[in-house]
Amino acid sequence: MKLLLKWLLSAASLMFVAYLYPGVQVTSLSAALVAALVIGLFNAVLRPILVVLTLPVTVVTLGLFLFVINAFMFWGAAEVLKGFQVTGFGAALIGSLIYSALGMVIDSALRSLFPQQ
Repeated sequence: MKLLLKWLLSAASLMFVAYLYPGVQVTSLSAALVAALVIGLFNAVLRPILVVLTLPVTVVTLGLFLFVINAFMFWGAAEVLKGFQVTGFGAALIGSLIYSALGMVIDSALRSLFPQQ
């Protein structure tokens, strides 16, 4: 139940990012649901590999390069999907920052709704 709710709220937050920032477009709720799923899969599979491969750059930039990795995950999902578009890398960076902030709020709310036993 928690996973399904997180997926739905992530899709809603992706639509909110598209509403808030004109560099990100989502055409429908179904496109937002698929985009949230693909972003989640990219973050689960590709992101750890990229973090390990770019560890020296991440250390030199004091962790700021992780924002670039997040932007590439966001942009990559937009390149793979129809109905979810990002106009460029700058839009991907801003969109991923807003999406990540909303994701932290969602995680915090879900933690209070579904406490660990």
